[in-house]
Amino acid sequence: MTGAAIIDPMKIQIVSDPVCPWCYIGKRRLDRALASRPEISAEISWLPYQLAPDLPREGRDRVEHYRSLFGEARARLIIEQMRETAREEGLEFQLKPGARSPNTLSAHVLMLLASEDQGVDSSRLADLLFSAHHERCEDLGDPAVLVRLGAEAGLDAAGLAGRIADPEAEQRVRELIGAAAAAGVSGVPFFIFEGRWAVSGAQPAEALAQLLDRLAAGDGAPHAAQ
Repeated sequence: MTGAAIIDPMKIQIVSDPVCPWCYIGKRRLDRALASRPEISAEISWLPYQLAPDLPREGRDRVEHYRSLFGEARARLIIEQMRETAREEGLEFQLKPGARSPNTLSAHVLMLLASEDQGVDSSRLADLLFSAHHERCEDLGDPAVLVRLGAEAGLDAAGLAGRIADPEAEQRVRELIGAAAAAGVSGVPFFIFEGRWAVSGAQPAEALAQLLDRLAAGDGAPHAAQ
């Protein structure tokens, strides 16, 4: 990309939910696209979305949750298809006995805390949450799990459980989710480049790389890509 008008850094917002398998795959594909364009630096930030905001705070058995959403036969097919797609990205999705589908509000509060701490890489925390849920079947509704993952990402573990449960922080997350919905976000992953161009869904890495080229060259891009 000789002579490109590089945006430095390129600002990318990702609207996601850690229990969303396509969000994990979409993040991995964006990582590959950025790795293929080392001349482009990116500043990634995260915005919350809840696929199942009505789940109880203690969550629900994951198999039962999938069955209630899709029916047994379709749930089995969807799970296997997602595993195959994930393997193409180097990910190993699991569904162990007793795995939970959590209410992700507390996980989003943890992400909010990470985004406000300049010493923490919120994208690393996002990857830790994704991997914990999809690859290790850990319960993202369990405060102890969240504290451990937050500390691994660089947050101070002292008092973190209380901060995760702070009602004011929970309300801020709800407001961010509401703002995204008001802006037209109805599914995830949803990527916003430079605050102007939106890409919905887990697009192939090659398509994302082409978009990065266009933006870096100042060519512009469609308002939304489906």
